[in-house]
Amino acid sequence: MSNTITRRVGISGSVAFDNIMVFEGHFKDHILPDKVHMLNVSFLTPSLKRQYGGCAANIAYTLAGLGGSPVVLATIGMDGQHYLERMTALGIDTSVIRRLDECYTPQCFITTDLADNQITAFHPGAMAEAHQVQVSDAAPLAWGIVSPNGKGAMLSHARQFKQAGARVIFDPGQAMPMFDGSELRDLVALADAVTLNDYEAQLLCDRTGWSEAELAGQVDALIVTKGAEGSVLYERGQAVQNIANIAIARALDPTGCGDAYRGALLYGLSQGWSWGDSARLGSVLGGIKIEQAGAQNHALDWVQIRQRYQQAFGQPCPQ
Repeated sequence: MSNTITRRVGISGSVAFDNIMVFEGHFKDHILPDKVHMLNVSFLTPSLKRQYGGCAANIAYTLAGLGGSPVVLATIGMDGQHYLERMTALGIDTSVIRRLDECYTPQCFITTDLADNQITAFHPGAMAEAHQVQVSDAAPLAWGIVSPNGKGAMLSHARQFKQAGARVIFDPGQAMPMFDGSELRDLVALADAVTLNDYEAQLLCDRTGWSEAELAGQVDALIVTKGAEGSVLYERGQAVQNIANIAIARALDPTGCGDAYRGALLYGLSQGWSWGDSARLGSVLGGIKIEQAGAQNHALDWVQIRQRYQQAFGQPCPQ
């Protein structure tokens, strides 16, 4: 992979706004257990922040910031033009993103109380039509990742990535409940690798009937992230490496940490790095992200990244 064209990475997933509100109290004091069948509550939320989010955009933010070449396969709505312009300014290829003026851009509304409990509502908006975007319009691609998106888009993009000759990562995330066991087995069969957190890994295994080891045997690589415990890399069916987390100053906000990990993973793979080196870079970027609020506000400074890679793993970061 010696030129920019062959390092291009297609990212199928959502481009969304995260609206984060803080209720300066506790939900438990206002939700009566014996009245949940007729729930009618209102919370005053003096604090409101609107952040850029969505799995595809989050992954692309880190990949582009590291110097990679992401192209996003997604849909936005009538309110998404300034988001599109921001992504373009960050070096993300937005040429195949479709704007649907009869829809809103996907929106996540998160209300958090003082005990860090959350009530979340998600409006998919334009994402429901993401299957209109065609992988052939983004080709050629070295890699493609299928992250949470409209169900039709995830199914079609996985097939289209394979048909286009790209290597494929299946990253179902919070979209997992949309698929039954047969659909999940078919998606894994199209993939070269699968990335999951530990909860998602258990859910996928429950639905497919596979053990984690059997799942690992279906693909070249399986990566399972385990929060504070780091991540596990299975390569060619073997649990070959435990990837530690890097030391962090403060765990400020976990939103988007998994996406930062995946963006860094894809950077390494698109540069021809090994799975292990790429996963270690993922760990570094996940740690850098958790120290910042929001999914797309972390700095991408290669001097700092190389220092933290060396400190965490006792070996230099690949060039």
